[in-house]
Amino acid sequence: MAKISSSIKKENYKIEITSPTGNVVIADEPIDMGGKNLGFSPKELLASALAACTSATVKMYADRKEWDLQEVKIDVELEFIKENNKTEINRKIEFIGNLDEAQRNRLLAIANTCPVHKILSNPIEIKSQLEK
Repeated sequence: MAKISSSIKKENYKIEITSPTGNVVIADEPIDMGGKNLGFSPKELLASALAACTSATVKMYADRKEWDLQEVKIDVELEFIKENNKTEINRKIEFIGNLDEAQRNRLLAIANTCPVHKILSNPIEIKSQLEK
């Protein structure tokens, strides 16, 4: 289970996000939305979670197979289409290294099995409760 804490105080839209291991990320809104652009926007954080997870999953697999994967480049675009009440995520993946077509296709299949991909492509239920 992933557990994250966030806190927003007086400074408009600057959010401090903390992990149980003590890592800290700053999120903020862009200047045109009233923030100061001090960190990733919430949507950018969501897109970056998919990019990071995909990169790590593919790298681990290629390392285990001892394939010559030198670099993975990923671009993720996340868009909410209001009129369709739909979220669309486009992910472009580039594998750099001495890989044949079968290896590239296998790495693409592995990319689609990363944990964040699975989370985002299955039903999601968000339960909210007030703390005292």
